[in-house]
Amino acid sequence: MKNKRHNRIMALSLAVAAMLAGCGHEVQNSEEKPTSAVTVTGSEKATSPQKTTAASGKTTKPETSTTSLAEESSVPATSAAPADTTQAEEGPVLTNAPAADNRPYSPGIENPPETGGGNTQPSGGHSGNTPPSTTKKTTAATKATRAATKTTPATTTKAAVKPAKPTNADDMLKNMTLHEKVCQMFMAAPEGLTGYGSFNYADDHTYSCYDSYPIGGYIFFANNLVTSDQTRKMLSDLQSHARAKGPGVFLATDEEGGRITRVSYKLGAPAVYDMSYYGSLNDYDTSFGVGSTIGTYLADYGFNVDFAPVADVNLNPYNELGNRIFSSDPAVVASMSGAVVDGLQSAGVCGTLKHFPGLGAGGSNTHYGTVVMDRSYEQLSSAEFIAFKGGIDAGAEFVMLGHQVVTGAGDNMPADLSKVVVTDWLRGDLGFDGIAITDAQAMGAIVNVYGSSEAAVLSVEAGIDIILMPADLKAAVSGVEQAVSSGRISESRIDESVLRILRQKEKLGIL
Repeated sequence: MKNKRHNRIMALSLAVAAMLAGCGHEVQNSEEKPTSAVTVTGSEKATSPQKTTAASGKTTKPETSTTSLAEESSVPATSAAPADTTQAEEGPVLTNAPAADNRPYSPGIENPPETGGGNTQPSGGHSGNTPPSTTKKTTAATKATRAATKTTPATTTKAAVKPAKPTNADDMLKNMTLHEKVCQMFMAAPEGLTGYGSFNYADDHTYSCYDSYPIGGYIFFANNLVTSDQTRKMLSDLQSHARAKGPGVFLATDEEGGRITRVSYKLGAPAVYDMSYYGSLNDYDTSFGVGSTIGTYLADYGFNVDFAPVADVNLNPYNELGNRIFSSDPAVVASMSGAVVDGLQSAGVCGTLKHFPGLGAGGSNTHYGTVVMDRSYEQLSSAEFIAFKGGIDAGAEFVMLGHQVVTGAGDNMPADLSKVVVTDWLRGDLGFDGIAITDAQAMGAIVNVYGSSEAAVLSVEAGIDIILMPADLKAAVSGVEQAVSSGRISESRIDESVLRILRQKEKLGIL
């Protein structure tokens, strides 16, 4: 009996020791990646995502500074995920991976890359506007129970603007340094701020970089989105840190519907068809439902800006947008883009009309190089301006300026660097007083010709409020600051844009 009792005690001791050892066992992260949501779009199935080619960031002009934020802030060699985001053994791997050669990851503009963007060339008479088959699995947006607004094309008469009363935004502006104000005029991918090669969560290094460069907002791509919980936490943490330091941040993505999505594609949110389908229906309520559907799930994750809808007119079947465009009829584009904007903003997400003054007449791609469009002012007024005015009259909070050179402007400048396009046409002729933002300035049409510093300065001089994704954020911020110090740009010009930004943030409740 004594031996049996001794044996039982020994066995129990061994079992307890094994349990304690197991508590300290390090669980290995699985290399298995999460299954992507397969979205069937328009007339074809979306294929699995592939890695996009990093932008070179090289320029043909000398840059004032090529030191990356990663070099300045010393990117850690490794960065383990925070404890509360640790995944189970079979779960997805979250990582803020250091960039190779200390260069930030430069995500592609479209997702998935093999089906998004590029020249959509017609085949067998297909114009890119054929409605999708009703047998496809993509779900169309629910028709909104909302009365249609006026669908007739608007005139280009400048709208009267009432003087705004002083607000909290005005008070905040008075207490900001020049550096803080200039940083508000930039929106970057989190990799562009931190120097990480891939970004999935906010960590101490992220916060340190933000404190040094308190940018106005972030743009997110498919690589940033892993799971629904991870996405919500990532956005919430970035927003909370910004608001603890000062004004909150714009949290943006490209969620057009159809083939150009981030959230629906990666996280399985409700999918909608390409915009050419809704253009063919030309029904306000249905397109309002598209915006409401997208805006609702974006707001649920924490996004507050959507770089959609496309308000270009399908004038050239070889343009880079294809069935992302509603129609070749400017009046249809005006009505449908206005409806989507209305739907997005009813859900608390800012809509963005793009790519002013229109890419639909182009025949090549601004992602890769210079695109010149031979369009006179009269031609633009009778087509593209009508299309964009519809969304402006619907109350679009943002308009994105493209990189195309339009001959009618007469200055041989990319649209987002042209004072004629931004100030004379968009502000003056179309009466837009919201936030004017550039297309991504890491694209070939900019980096192949201009340095980050000069492109940013020219954008501000043109009347732009926010520069999106400069190839070198530090150099771009420094360039604008130096332009103010030298007197090339007045500080009152900076204040004009920053006040627009702060007032919009106050409207969103993130000031």
